[in-house]
Amino acid sequence: MTGVVHPQEVVLAEPRGFCAGVDRAIEIVERALVKFGAPIYVRHEIVHNTYVVNDLKSRGAIFIEDLAEVPAGATLVFSAHGVSQEVRREAAARGFQVFDATCPLVTKVHVEVAKLHREGYEFIMIGHKGHPEVEGTMGQLSDGIFLVEEVEDVARVKVKDPSKLAVVTQTTLSVDDAADILAEVKRVFPQVREPKQQDICYATQNRQDAVKVLAPQVDVVIVVGSPTSSNSNRLRELAERLGTPGYMVDAAEDLKAEWLEDRPRVGLTAGASAPDVLVQAVIDRLRTLGATTVRSLPGVEEHVRFPLPMGLGDKSMAEVSASRS
Repeated sequence: MTGVVHPQEVVLAEPRGFCAGVDRAIEIVERALVKFGAPIYVRHEIVHNTYVVNDLKSRGAIFIEDLAEVPAGATLVFSAHGVSQEVRREAAARGFQVFDATCPLVTKVHVEVAKLHREGYEFIMIGHKGHPEVEGTMGQLSDGIFLVEEVEDVARVKVKDPSKLAVVTQTTLSVDDAADILAEVKRVFPQVREPKQQDICYATQNRQDAVKVLAPQVDVVIVVGSPTSSNSNRLRELAERLGTPGYMVDAAEDLKAEWLEDRPRVGLTAGASAPDVLVQAVIDRLRTLGATTVRSLPGVEEHVRFPLPMGLGDKSMAEVSASRS
């Protein structure tokens, strides 16, 4: 087609891609494979990224949803999203060797729920039905926790004592994501105990803040992430809300040239479970479509590190590799 302007510049959001919880979860599976050999069983996708899951499958990880699929004596890893108390009890009863890759930020929410439950609190959870993190957090209790997905859901919540009500959120929502629902909860239940700021995942917030900087400076935003990734979907939606067309790709081959027609400045980011190798592949694809320059925007530098579980070593594989070189 004559007269069409092709991509000229790629502008990278900062930060983007892997967060500390994802790094830790993947490393737990990798280390378990090295130490105990294949197969290693993982309950649910370790993180919501097709490339990562397929890579670990190729090395001997077997992803399951039901513990009945796990043979006696096997090594089992819980995914980064966390699990319910029922799943923990079943794993213990069946004698699996368990390594817990639950993100420590999710674990903090679980601990808070258990503590306040002992003090007589009920809970509203702001999150997405069916998401494994939501199922895990709500599964910390047998009752007294109500899921709210939309503002209008708040009116349907019936609690025993409004003065003993607390709110928790899915960590992969940002403050912005939860703001309208939280405002309605506070209107209906003025005495509600609000979530702690640190319950929101720092990586989710940082990546959304980076898109807020990126979107006004570009003609289209491409998000690298899998369809099952909550935080990746939110990045695309945020770009759209800011008035910039947004698309999500699981891999470079998903990128459609027509999305970029007459959009010379292409913004690029990645969800917290998307590896940098996929970002680089998308950059390469954009170069074949005409892009000649790539630059990064300034942004927050992340230095968060989470320790590995006991039994898998106290140094990351990156540190071990560095010490050998």
